[in-house]
Amino acid sequence: MKNYLNLFDLRQKIDYKTEILSGLTVALALIPEAVAFAFIAGLSPLTGLYAAFVMGLVTSILGGRPGMISGATGAIAVVIVTLAATQGVEYVFAAVVLSGLLQVIFGSLKLGKFIRLVPHPVIFGFVNGLAIIIFMSQLDQFKGPDGQWLSGDSLYIFSGLVLLAMGIIWGLPKLTKAIPASLTSILVVFGVVAALGLDTKTVGDMASIKGGFPPFHIPDIPFSWETLEIIFPFSLIMAGVGLIESLLTLNIVDEITETRGRSNKEAVAQGLANVASGFFSGMGGCAMIGQSLINISSGARARLSGIVASVMLLVFIMFGSSLIEKVPMAALTGLMIMVSIGTFEWASLRILTKMPKKDIFLMFLVTAVTAVLHNLALAVLIGVILAALFFAWDNAKRIRARKYLDENGVKHYELYGPLFFGSVTAFGEKFDILNDPEEVIIDFAESRVVDMSAIEALNKITERYQKVGKKVHLRHLSPDCRKLLAKADEIIEVNILDDPTYKLVVDDLA
Repeated sequence: MKNYLNLFDLRQKIDYKTEILSGLTVALALIPEAVAFAFIAGLSPLTGLYAAFVMGLVTSILGGRPGMISGATGAIAVVIVTLAATQGVEYVFAAVVLSGLLQVIFGSLKLGKFIRLVPHPVIFGFVNGLAIIIFMSQLDQFKGPDGQWLSGDSLYIFSGLVLLAMGIIWGLPKLTKAIPASLTSILVVFGVVAALGLDTKTVGDMASIKGGFPPFHIPDIPFSWETLEIIFPFSLIMAGVGLIESLLTLNIVDEITETRGRSNKEAVAQGLANVASGFFSGMGGCAMIGQSLINISSGARARLSGIVASVMLLVFIMFGSSLIEKVPMAALTGLMIMVSIGTFEWASLRILTKMPKKDIFLMFLVTAVTAVLHNLALAVLIGVILAALFFAWDNAKRIRARKYLDENGVKHYELYGPLFFGSVTAFGEKFDILNDPEEVIIDFAESRVVDMSAIEALNKITERYQKVGKKVHLRHLSPDCRKLLAKADEIIEVNILDDPTYKLVVDDLA
């Protein structure tokens, strides 16, 4: 509990000015995103804004990655849109609470370590796809209220302001880092529009953000088994999508800052934040890679920036809506385009010629699924499954056997390479049972028995030798392998000094 109450990372010096200014920048960038995602889910703008406030505040205080920003996200909006349309907003709140409880369970069981199973090409694809999504989502800002593309003076003014914002974000850090370039770009564009009286889109053109403190209430739904059957599938998907996106964002921020976050603590914090969001009229959410990168690129490294962003967002909703609604959308569009450019892993393109073909395929596939379907969890899941299959296939071909006859006429098979479900067929083809001498030794000193399929293959090969009246010895097997082998005492030659000490993942089945 002591760790959770520690609001700031005391191991590093906090630059309060940077943290506060970064938080203010993030708060401004959160508004159009939260409103847009609420619209995607078919909910009111305040539902997205309340989620951004609650998610951001709770995860900033309790999360495992200082500097990372959470809020309402498109990935969650896509999941709940059907539930909102068919059952209503109260069922959405209930589903968000349940998804948070599932995430707390996940983190409490310390399952966050499984994010390590996501290979680097999949992370490259995920990040590149997300960058494309962020960029493509900004193109809608170049359309008018009627859905038609801007033209004439409206297009020139909007495009010019976007380029001005992008130019400030790109150029200002080369001159000074005393103030965040992102916040400066917003203020400069705001000033230019106000001074010249330019007619251009503002935040208020999207929707009103005026509201009060998020109201607490228990979701107004029947507490029955039927209700659970309705919301549980959505909650499960939300929990999975939220954790995948959050933990991948954590890894990305870790790489940028060259520090290490705590994945299990972040999973618990994401769960608690979703529970609170559901009870405080929010649509739920997860980590936001775009806003997280804005925060990190502005120099924020502690929890204070996330807390400031959340509190200032609430201040804007309650007291500053009339001013914030006048912020030009061109400033925020330029900011998000620069975020997409910074998010894209350009290094992944430079090393294409050095990457294995299967890794290139994985990266482009995950990028395509992420960008086209906007389903981040599905993209990562497909990538992990394919990577596992590629790995299994590569290792299946690595099983080898050195064969020789010793001075006593005993034939030796010295195996090397992993013996598992993918390599058992090749393993069985290594032996010439009918033509082998009366005594055979199979040596596993350079091999490893991995799973039950390998154990069954060993049982079969010993049975085949015994059927033709030949004696077979198995050397250098781990103790758990010996327990799982039929007639182990008769066929295994134990060498205590050299026997491996690894354990099968199936040793509990013995």
